[in-house]
Amino acid sequence: MDFDISHLLEQWDYKPGQVAARRFKGKDGKEKLQMRIDLGILQMNAAGRPDGKRPFGHNSLFEFHQSRLYRHVGEHDGSDEGFSLSAEDCSRLQLESLQYQHRCLCLLQLGDYPAVIRDAERNLAVIDFVARHAESEELAWPLRQFQPQLLVILTRAKAMQFIECSDYAAGIQQVELGIESIRAFQREHGRAESVAASELQSLERWLEELRAKRPLTTRERLERALQEAVRQEDYETAARVRDALRDLEAENQ
Repeated sequence: MDFDISHLLEQWDYKPGQVAARRFKGKDGKEKLQMRIDLGILQMNAAGRPDGKRPFGHNSLFEFHQSRLYRHVGEHDGSDEGFSLSAEDCSRLQLESLQYQHRCLCLLQLGDYPAVIRDAERNLAVIDFVARHAESEELAWPLRQFQPQLLVILTRAKAMQFIECSDYAAGIQQVELGIESIRAFQREHGRAESVAASELQSLERWLEELRAKRPLTTRERLERALQEAVRQEDYETAARVRDALRDLEAENQ
């Protein structure tokens, strides 16, 4: 058996700072994703748990612990009191979540936004689950600190679905909501401000870019035309533009 993958790496250059991803059908007939990293290639399944494993017969370790919780609640009159996640449980859930986060980055690069949203929302649910049931807050924090990165990924996927349909207004709204969700995270976790700062800045820069690229509405074009006409003291044109603005307002009433 030939274990050397040098020929694969030579055919696919690594570019620092860029996410390089591709998808293909594997020998098992399942769709696969690959991500080029510095010293090799990460490969994962496009659906299900990225590594294809079924922990304790479940689709994921998260689903296994959910089943534990449901069983516990059923045995304790509908209460989750007494249910907890150990340090090892939290660590293993974090490792599993990292698999899904790698896949999120691949899918985002490939433009599969519904799949990005699926995986990002799944990981956010894991974070919430661990935060509620970990034996201590300190055990939950190593996973919780990835929440801002997930919010950025989720925001970009949601916004891009609108932007690719030329609905910049809806896309911009999604980015604004994403920014607010990160600020809420910072307010809730004061010590996390430095952790979330770069994520917040990246969304704020993107928001500025989107606002600059957004096509002007009819009202905005008329208002700019009016300002230009007044600046040039072209009062005849200004009067026509004012009439057009009044007509537009009447149509919208």
